Amino acid sequence: MTGRPTGRPIRVLLAEDQGMMRGALALLLGMEDDIEVVAQVAAGDAILDAALAHRPDVALLDIELPGRSGLDAAADLRDRVPGCRVLILTTFGRPGYLRRAMEAGATGFLVKDGPVEELATAVRRVLAGETVVDPALATAALSAGPNPLTTRESDVLKASADGATVADIAAGLHLSESTVRNYLSSAIGKTGTRNRTEALREARHQGWL
Repeated sequence: MTGRPTGRPIRVLLAEDQGMMRGALALLLGMEDDIEVVAQVAAGDAILDAALAHRPDVALLDIELPGRSGLDAAADLRDRVPGCRVLILTTFGRPGYLRRAMEAGATGFLVKDGPVEELATAVRRVLAGETVVDPALATAALSAGPNPLTTRESDVLKASADGATVADIAAGLHLSESTVRNYLSSAIGKTGTRNRTEALREARHQGWL
C-alpha cells in the first residue's frame, strides 16, 4: 500500500536521458486522467533527490542513464523511498537486466517499443501491488540462467573499458596486477569469449553489467 489518497492522480517520476523521448512520454502519460508526471530527470544521480522532493507513487526509469544507472537508482528508491513503486522502461530487453531490476526492487519491466496504453496500464498495476514484466523477456530470462560473473569480475571487466591497461585497472580498484589478470581471465572463460574486449561486449549484451 502507498497511502495515496483516493481520487488523487497517480504521481509519476520520469527518468529518461533522451529529451525528445522524455517529453513524449510525459505528454502521453499526462493525457491519462488518473496520472500526473510530477518530476522529470535526465540523469540517474538526480533520481533519488527528485523522489525525495516530490514523493512519487511510481518511478518510471530508463536503465542506461548518465551519472547512475536506473538499476542502481531503483535500489536507492527501495531503501530511501519504499512507498514508491519502480517500473523499468528500456530499449534493451536483456535477460540479465530483468534479473538485476527485480533484485533492486523493481516491480515492473517493459521495453520501449510497446504501446503507450500498455505503459499507462502498467503504472496502475504496479501501484496496485502487481508485478508487470514483458512476457517475451520473462521467458528469455528464465532460459538464460543467472549472471555467472562475481561482483569483482564484473568490476574488473567494467574497468577494462576504453582501453584501460591492467595497471590502470589495478590502481583504480586497489588490486594487484596479478589479481586483475586472474579476474579478467575468469570473466573471459565464463563469457565464452577470446579476450577482455569480447568479454565486456558479451556481458553488456546479456545485461550482466
